[in-house]
Amino acid sequence: MENYLEINKNSWNAKVEPHLKSDFYFVDEFLKGRTSLNSIELELLGEVKDKTILHLQCHFGQDSISLSRMGAKVTGIDLSDKAIEAAKDLAQKAGKNTEFICTDLYNLPNVLDQKFDIVFTSYGTIGWLPDLGKWAKIINHFLKDGGKFIMAEFHPVVWMFDDDFKEVKYNYFNEKPIVETYEGTYADQSADIIQDNVMWNHSLADVLQNLIQNDIKIENFKEYDWSPYPCFKHVEEFEKGKWRIPQFGNKIPLVFAIEAQKKSHRN
Repeated sequence: MENYLEINKNSWNAKVEPHLKSDFYFVDEFLKGRTSLNSIELELLGEVKDKTILHLQCHFGQDSISLSRMGAKVTGIDLSDKAIEAAKDLAQKAGKNTEFICTDLYNLPNVLDQKFDIVFTSYGTIGWLPDLGKWAKIINHFLKDGGKFIMAEFHPVVWMFDDDFKEVKYNYFNEKPIVETYEGTYADQSADIIQDNVMWNHSLADVLQNLIQNDIKIENFKEYDWSPYPCFKHVEEFEKGKWRIPQFGNKIPLVFAIEAQKKSHRN
């Protein structure tokens, strides 16, 4: 899949306009001050005032701007040029000087020369990356010694099922690229768009081992039997802001989260 970047960039560019209009992203409320961050990641992030944060795969930057509102100095990066344009516009409207860069994640060291206190990534990001070894090297590269890596992501068990959660359709392990055409979008399933996607499933071992092998020490690992987003088909809200797949109830994990630290090599 040598052209996966072009395919996925086109896909994410197509999503930007319907996402900006969707209730899922509540842009009007966001601009009035509502945060886009959830309890899962806020708990692990802790106090971020005056911290430098690199936000990987930021879409149109709501989480990046939310972190800026908390007093952090934030740089968000994303593959989609339309998403980054929208992010800059949102930051301006929100009165925040959050920085945004349009780039493929693997190319980031060629366009950014800075070390950060925190590298952050969340929800629906690693599935777009073929190689988590290269991903973990990027995280190591941009973290200061002793810096924190914070991640919240959908659990790989979820990606094994078909869209209606009736059968196991996909391999838990990263066997090969998953190439599909999708109508609508998770934020608005009635959106009048059809996109091709290229994605990869990654096991928990793939995530954890690549971080460990790149001097990033896992300090906190959590799994959750709910999602903070209604982004799957047929979900139901069992508590405010918490969704589950009804036929599974609390029997499967929907999200995992990691707090980790780059090892310090100073004597």
